[in-house]
Amino acid sequence: MSNKWSIDPTHSEVEFKVKHLMISTVSGKFSSFQGEATSSTDDFSDAAIQFSADIKSISTGNEMRDGHLMSDDFFNADAYPQLTFASTSFTKNADGEYALTGDLTIRNITKSVKLEVAYNGMMTDPYGNQKAGFELNGKINRKDFDLKWTATTEAGGIVVSDEVKLVCNIQLVKLA
Repeated sequence: MSNKWSIDPTHSEVEFKVKHLMISTVSGKFSSFQGEATSSTDDFSDAAIQFSADIKSISTGNEMRDGHLMSDDFFNADAYPQLTFASTSFTKNADGEYALTGDLTIRNITKSVKLEVAYNGMMTDPYGNQKAGFELNGKINRKDFDLKWTATTEAGGIVVSDEVKLVCNIQLVKLA
């Protein structure tokens, strides 16, 4: 028997980090996202995972930068309003540690990505809902997905790194 789980967006975060001028890190997040997992085991070792985020919900704390990220230089939110992820494997490496591999699609370009996952356990909340918590980390090369904007400083320094770190804290709620 399979159990279905849905992301609890009020207790989850989907963030990214990128180097700026190679001396500091700029963080951003998606505030509108949805996802689900299906698993027949309590440790999620056979989980199948689907996820999507709304590009127009991107927020870096700077309205001008957010607008640039939604433009064709980066995500082109009007033509490609969502990024999606579909798992291809969820492998248990050790107690509470997993490798999640799946197909990430940004700008209609799909690439396989691998994320490290820490399973933090299960708990029943004060309202009787069964919850499960996960931390996911990984990195992608933004240019693999045609997030192509680049610039250099007068001295030849890189303005935005190609490597993007992904950091997600996900709480799932079991569906009845």
